Amino acid sequence: MKTDSPNLPHKAPKDLLDALTDSKVASTAWKDITPLARNEFICWVTSTKQDKTRARRIEVAIDKLEKGERRPCCWIGCTHRTDKPMSRSQKYILEKRSKK
Repeated sequence: MKTDSPNLPHKAPKDLLDALTDSKVASTAWKDITPLARNEFICWVTSTKQDKTRARRIEVAIDKLEKGERRPCCWIGCTHRTDKPMSRSQKYILEKRSKK
């Protein structure tokens, strides 16, 4: 299964790959989305602080893929990419979070 791209910062973690293996529909959708879209899902799943949240995001990712959605919703995007600068909206959200 194609899981990531050498040009992007994230590699698919085992728990996400296991969940994809358990769903043929999600696995097929995963193979169909772009490497950038896979990177967004991976970053979204792995950016959590709690295991409970991570597990929930994996469930949501599988559900979204099964429904044909190609990106995680309400996600500012991967801030770890080095191939392009962060957008103004990403910077704003990260700055706002850091003030909390």
